[in-house]
Amino acid sequence: MKPETKIDRRREEFPTLASGIHLLSHSLGPAPRAARESMLAYYDAWEQHTSEDAWATSWWEMSTEVGNRLANIIGGDAGSVQVQPNASIALSSVASCFDFNSDERNKIVTSALDFPSMQYIWDAQSRIGATVEAVHSNDGITIRLEDILEAIDDTTRLVALSHVSFRSSYRVDVESIVERAHRHGAFVLLDVYQSAGAVELKAREWEVDFLIGGTIKWLCGGPACGYLYVRPDLQADIEPKLTGWVAHAAPFDFAHPPMRYHDSVRRFAQGTPSIPALYSVLPGLQIIEEVGVGTIQAESRRRTELMIDFALERGWKVNTPREVNQRGGSVMIYVDDGPAMVKRLAERKVFVDCRPGVGLRMSPHFFNTDEEVHEAMGILNDVIDHN
Repeated sequence: MKPETKIDRRREEFPTLASGIHLLSHSLGPAPRAARESMLAYYDAWEQHTSEDAWATSWWEMSTEVGNRLANIIGGDAGSVQVQPNASIALSSVASCFDFNSDERNKIVTSALDFPSMQYIWDAQSRIGATVEAVHSNDGITIRLEDILEAIDDTTRLVALSHVSFRSSYRVDVESIVERAHRHGAFVLLDVYQSAGAVELKAREWEVDFLIGGTIKWLCGGPACGYLYVRPDLQADIEPKLTGWVAHAAPFDFAHPPMRYHDSVRRFAQGTPSIPALYSVLPGLQIIEEVGVGTIQAESRRRTELMIDFALERGWKVNTPREVNQRGGSVMIYVDDGPAMVKRLAERKVFVDCRPGVGLRMSPHFFNTDEEVHEAMGILNDVIDHN
């Protein structure tokens, strides 16, 4: 493995790291110390609302502020991201923009490696006219690019895929998919929940139409909020049926229908935003911005390579792509009894999780040291040897 990069790992900003080796960034990032102060600032603003109008001074603009921070991290323009209650609502908002009964362009191309929420939502669209084609995975780890491209044709309305799979850390070839989809008049949506904050995203450069995700994982924001990126030149042309008063062009007119959408990405909002959630995510987003996703990705590539080499040298089955450009920030190592292994590792202060049929999921972030990664793999080897 290449020598450890000399970067500021900001470990003092994450109290959780004192409890053991945190390899759970694919599931729940550690809480930034500053999140406590941020949440107290929310309480103070609420408590003092009668002397200083919190909505007027800060709360109304917070969705835009957080959205622009997220846009910067995912490689988009300011004004391209609308904060959402969660990624499922973000996805449902996009789905509500289309009428799959209106013409023959009603196909949605998905994949067998997508997160279940995506599959459930698209299955629901099949009951109102959509034809859903889930591209098969031959090995449960990857999807052949050729199979994805072949599924996209002139009947395709939307290609909706996980950028990085929660099951295997497999990463799709975005540029090839966008080029093919746009050539056939289709939109592209990427679920970047498992890549934002760990992999450099280029929303603007890729010309992708929609991105959805959330803050709970690599962005160190906790289970606070989701987000929806909409390509800027599309924003004025599409109208989500999943909507609310905040999406109105003049929300404080409290006008009766018909809906008059705002001409910005705010047209993809719904009701009153969760203000405490917005306060809670700001410290994590700031840390990710300051460290830089490019730095984080380089560290991730180096350490996941080490983990995969370690596993393969011992004959373990790795359910993650070997090719660095085809994987995200996690490594999946098969074990017979995942829950039991997770428990035994936690007893040794190594914190991971597992998924059925996949095995252990292990994810080093920028704040982990090389020493921790080596130690975690050594403990895993010891536990397997004595299993």
